[in-house]
Order: sequence, then C-alpha cells, then structure tokens
Amino acid sequence: MINLGKKVVKYRIPILIISILLLIPSFLGIVNTRINYDMLTYLPSTMDTVKGQNILLEDFGKGAFSLVLTEGMSNSQTADLKAKIETVEHVDTVIWYDSLMDLSVPMELLPKKFYDAFNNGDTTMMAVFFDTSTSADDTMDAITKIRKITNKECFVTGMSALVTDLRDLCEKEEPVYVAIAVILAAVAMMIFMDSFILPFIFLASIGIAIAFNLGTNYFLGEISYITKALSAVLQLGVTMDYSIFLWHSYKEQKERFEGDKNRAMAHAISNTITSVVGSSVTTIAGFIALCFMSYTLGKDLGIVMAKGVVFGVIGCVTTLPALILLFDKAIEKTSHKSLIPNMDKAAKVITKRPAIFILLFVIVMVPALIGYRGTKVYYDLGSTMPKDMEYVIANTKLKDKFNLASTHMVLADSKLAHKDAKAMLDEIETVDGVKYALGFDSLVGSLVPEEIIPDSIKEVLKSDRYQLILINSEYVTASDEVNAQIDQINDIVKKYDSEGMVIGEAPCTKDLIVTTDHDFKVVDAISIVAIFIIIALVLKSVTLPVILVAVIEFAIFINLGLPYYMDVKLPFIAPICISTIQLGATVDYAILMTSRYKKERYREKDKKEAVQIALSTSIPSIIVSAVGFFAATFGVGLYSEVDIIGSLCNLMARGAVISMFTVILILPNMFMLFDKVICKTTAKMIDKSAN
Repeated sequence: MINLGKKVVKYRIPILIISILLLIPSFLGIVNTRINYDMLTYLPSTMDTVKGQNILLEDFGKGAFSLVLTEGMSNSQTADLKAKIETVEHVDTVIWYDSLMDLSVPMELLPKKFYDAFNNGDTTMMAVFFDTSTSADDTMDAITKIRKITNKECFVTGMSALVTDLRDLCEKEEPVYVAIAVILAAVAMMIFMDSFILPFIFLASIGIAIAFNLGTNYFLGEISYITKALSAVLQLGVTMDYSIFLWHSYKEQKERFEGDKNRAMAHAISNTITSVVGSSVTTIAGFIALCFMSYTLGKDLGIVMAKGVVFGVIGCVTTLPALILLFDKAIEKTSHKSLIPNMDKAAKVITKRPAIFILLFVIVMVPALIGYRGTKVYYDLGSTMPKDMEYVIANTKLKDKFNLASTHMVLADSKLAHKDAKAMLDEIETVDGVKYALGFDSLVGSLVPEEIIPDSIKEVLKSDRYQLILINSEYVTASDEVNAQIDQINDIVKKYDSEGMVIGEAPCTKDLIVTTDHDFKVVDAISIVAIFIIIALVLKSVTLPVILVAVIEFAIFINLGLPYYMDVKLPFIAPICISTIQLGATVDYAILMTSRYKKERYREKDKKEAVQIALSTSIPSIIVSAVGFFAATFGVGLYSEVDIIGSLCNLMARGAVISMFTVILILPNMFMLFDKVICKTTAKMIDKSAN
C-alpha cells in the first residue's frame, strides 16, 4: 500500500483537478435523477394490490384517483370548474352529477343514498381520474395545475395530492438539511479537533464524495425521497471517521518523518487504507443487509448508502490527503489544543470495578428489551404531515363533511352477472365502516336504464375484462379497523369472483404492514450475521464478535426502546433502518478499541493495563466520531417537518451518543471480565492469557 500512498502524494494536484472536473457530470446526474415520493410503489410486484394498480392503468387507462371538494359554489359554477379540470393535461375523467344527469334535473331527485354521498349543505364532491400513476411526475404536475385553476373553496384529496405536497416540502427543506448538517458538523469538529480550518478540509473532501455518490444515482433510474434526504447527511456522519483516521495517522507519521510531510502522508495513506477498509466493510454490510428487504425501499437506500461509503473511502485516501498537503501550513497556523483532555484517569476509573458496569448492562437490558419490543410504529405517512399542508386540510374537510377517511377500489370480472354483481355490492355495503359501494351495477336499475348511461361513466366503471367498484370508508388508512374491513371486503369479493382484487391506498398499506414486519426480522438477522462474520475475520477471533455485537445491539435496544417509554410512535421504516445503520456505523467504535486492546495484549501487557491503554487512547477518536455523527443528524431531526426524515435523523443522532457511551463504559469491562476466554479464542493471543 505504500506505493499507492506515494503515487497519491506525487499526483495530488492532478487528483484534485480531476475531482473538481468530475463534479460537473455529478451535478448533471443529481439534477436528472428522478425522485419517487410514493412509499407504496416499493411493495413487491407479486402482490394483488400492486397487480391491481397496474391493471387499472392498463385496462381502464386510469392510474391516480382524487376527490375534489367545493364549498359555496352553485351547480353551474361547479360544472364550469369541472370543465376546467377536464382540460388539465393527464386528467382522464371527472365524474360529477352532470356526468349522469342534465343540470336542469334537480339534484334532489337523486336517491337519498347517492345524494348524501356527494353532497353536504353547500359542499359537493367530484371524482377525478388521471391517465398516469399515483406518483408520476405528470400526475403531480396535474394536481398542481388543478389547485391553481380552483379557488380557496376547493380542496384536492388523495394519495397523489399527498405526494405532490411532500415533494414541494422536501424540495424546500433539503438544501437546509445539508446546510444544518455541514454547519453543526464543522462546529463540532472545530471544538473537538486540533485545528480550526481542518474541519472545512474534511467537509470539502466528504462533499466531493457525496456529490459523486448522488450523481451516480442517475444510473439507478430513480431514488426515493427518503434516500435523497438522508444520503448526504448519513454519508457525512458515517464517513467522517475515515477522515479522522487519516489525520491521526498523518500526525503520527509527521513525528516519525520530521520535516518530510510528503513521506509522512504516503505512510499515513498506507496505514489508513488498511484500517479504513476493515472498518468500512462492516458499515457496507449493514447497508447491503437492507437490500434483502422484499419492500424495495430498503434496496434503494442500501445501494445508495453502500455506494456512498465506497466513495467516502476512496475520497479519504485520494482527495483528502491532497487537500491536507495543499493546506498544511494553514492547518498548522490555525491549530489549537483539543478540548478533550488526557483520558488515562478516566480509563482507570471506568475499569476499576468491572462488576458494576456489567451489572448495569444486565439491569438495563431488561427494560431496554421491553421497550424495544413494545415500541409502536405508524404506517399512515399523511397523518404526520404539517397541519397547514393542503392535502391535510382537504382530508380534514372530507372527514368533517362526509365522514370519509379512505377509498378502496375493487376490480371484478366484467362478465359477472348483474344479479351477482348487485348482490356483491349490497353485501359490501353491510360491512362496518363502509359508507357506500358504487359500481356499474349500482347505477343500472336504480337511476337510469343501462342503455342511456353515458359512455364516460361506462368507460370509468367497466372495461372488456374488469369492472371497477369504488368503496368509501369511514376508517383511516393503516388502522386496525380498516384492515379488518379490507379482509371482510376481500372475502366477499372472492366469494363472487375468485380472481377479484381489492386495491387502493389502504389495501396497499395493509400489505405494507405485513411485508415490513417480515422484512424487519430478515434484515436484522442478516445484518447481525454478516457483521459478526466480518468482525470474526478482521479480528481473527471467535468470542470478540459476540461481545462487540452484543454491546452495539444493547445500544440499539436502548435507542429503539426509548420511544416506548416516551409514548412516541415511529415511522414504520425506522426500526429496520436504524437497527442496521446503528450496528454497521457505530460498531467501528468498538472495533477501534478492540484492535488496540488486542495489540497491547499481544505485546504481553497484563489485561488491566492493556484495557486501560486501549480505552484511554480510543476515547478521543470515539468522542469526535460520535459527536460528528450526532451533529450531522440532530439538527436535521429538529428542523424537518417531514416526520419520517426527522424521526430517522433523531434516532441516528441519539444512537451515535448511546453507542459512544456503551462502548466506552461497557466494552472495556467486558474485556476485563472475559479476558481469559478472549485470549484463548483469538489468534496470536492464545499463549498470552491473563498475567
């Protein structure tokens, strides 16, 4: 590796020039990468709900669906508004009273069931179908245009309205996320490191790696808004360790090769590659574990973040050394004494009575596990959006005026006999919480003869293969009530048509609950096993992986258990992501201390001295790394109005601090307690057990 180090030093200027030039295509890649704001599109394609959404688009030419409410408008004004909405590009059909009857026929002549379904006082409701999918850019643009041509008395509901508002909010917040993360991380490093300008050099190098990572997302086709919002912040927090490793190594080598900074950097690069690659592999394994989720948002986040770690490692041994050498004099001029004092005394105090900390570990583990298993999650992302968001206002109006909280759709055989179809509709309407079920056969025979039903209505409700039934429900998406309701409706549909499907936001969310519950167990197991194997190979030990994983898992249990005691619900994706991210990212703290402990025991130090040296020398690096991770995520967690992003950042920030304290307080005392076993089960320590 020394030859690589020498080449990096020799060609440092070309490296910087090439890096800067590569920022141009990276920027173009960032701008042209599509962002997906619909969490339901990541469900497995084999599910009926997903198949049904595709059939709806292919057979009916309709993907997205919204309800538009109007207040204080006359029938003629509403009809004019309907006509304007129909002119919006990608609006396929708008259904209102005048779609079925002439306005000269009083609306009150409708059967009470249908009149009440679409009218309440001066409020009326119309259904809008789009020819594009729920989260397509064209659909979101159409929603925006509909809002522009309507006045303040009009409200647009539906999943497409949610993703439109979510896109607008995220695009407004994302530049602020990065600014907050950079400022707080810079302040933290300026305080805890030994130079005022050094943090900005670190951030410049990491920033280039982040740009490369985000730019190459273009080749993935699209990424989720969660991945986009978190990737830069997470990459900053996770890969900051590598910069710290290089800097500490460079300082050591400068003392060794006094007056020859180029040679010192070449050796620093050589040493850093070995330690950073070993450290990064565990982090990458944590992210790769997310790719095993059947809910493919995990794959989206896992690939982008694993790629980000690779770019971080490359940047750490190429652009960062070049920048440090370029600004070496400025770094020396702005150097100051680190605020972190010598930790020898602290190490002696912590390791003086190991039994106390081991007992603390055992005692705290019980409530931590209870909390971990008891923490509740939510799946209805719309429920946590800001109250002044247009989608939230519209949904509130829909609930207040019509007592509607969700809309399901049924796709049934178009050749189903009228008698059976009518019986199915009637039976669905008896299910608790169903306001009404509207299909082609609910119109025929009650309002008008089949032959005079307008073609526009027929096209919406019937195709060659399927007929579409709309079901409005009083129950909120992701609630136990709506999930039980969907099961009942599904049983009824299957009774009349074995190939029938119940689709829509609530049925998709129900599938999401089942899918992610399974994914959590799979990903958790894969990440633990993968990281266990990697640690075993890196440390050449059977017992050390058990101890290290146990210590970090303990920190994870505390982190994910606290919301239970704080009576806070987490977004459904949080436990899956945090368990793997915290394990993969913060196990580095434990590996750092363990490597030094191994080294000292190999040098035939007794266990107490070896542990104390490992602890005292590791604490400063662990503190700087954890505080940097905390700073990069905590501010974003406080600022973001998108709860799924804010919650994930808060959990990552808190997890970094909890892991820091756990590694500093518990891990060295594990070494004290299990030293004999460790020495006998670890390569090159077998004959040097407890002196």
